[in-house]
Amino acid sequence: MLLADERRELCRIGRRMVETGVVLGAAGNISVRRGDLVAISPAGMRLEQMTPEDPPVIDLTGAVVEGTREPSSETPMHLAIYEETRAPAIVHTHSTHGAVIAATMTELPPIHYYTLLLGGVVRVAEYATYGTPELAVNVRKAMAGGMRAALMANHGGVAIGADLEDAFENALILEWLCGVYVRARSIGEPRALTDEQLRRAAERGLRPKPLPQE
Repeated sequence: MLLADERRELCRIGRRMVETGVVLGAAGNISVRRGDLVAISPAGMRLEQMTPEDPPVIDLTGAVVEGTREPSSETPMHLAIYEETRAPAIVHTHSTHGAVIAATMTELPPIHYYTLLLGGVVRVAEYATYGTPELAVNVRKAMAGGMRAALMANHGGVAIGADLEDAFENALILEWLCGVYVRARSIGEPRALTDEQLRRAAERGLRPKPLPQE
């Protein structure tokens, strides 16, 4: 079986995504890239129900190389992110607070220095219908410049990482930051950190985990 270890890891992280509530039902998708091949969660399948045989393996054009299930509807977005970044893993969520920010903001204000773990101020990609090349282009723009995460207007969030565990952790950080902002807005106007304050925090070593060959 091609990418056997990676497909098993997709199943493990898929279960954790459901357990932590960053996806609901059959929403969300994940993938892992190794060379010119990508193992990706199948379309319309609940992540906690995946077995290692379920995720299809595709090439970088999106053609199925191995597997009987249809690749995720968000395959164009995954492939665009792989083309834009050096990431070997992607996690796409529909987490609650991420969706709230994505429906109301053009970026996630940096009210906590943990935004540096995601590469800086998180952008909200312009809206496009899910699964379309237009959405893939918009998300690719939002991920440019070394970002580890982005939000998608009126949709959800996406995170990359040095491996699938790291991508999942970045997705959790994104949801935590969104949750802090939403809660802060309920009691007052949140204070955003300045560029200088973020720079000083970065100088103390707070930065994303390096991607391969980065």
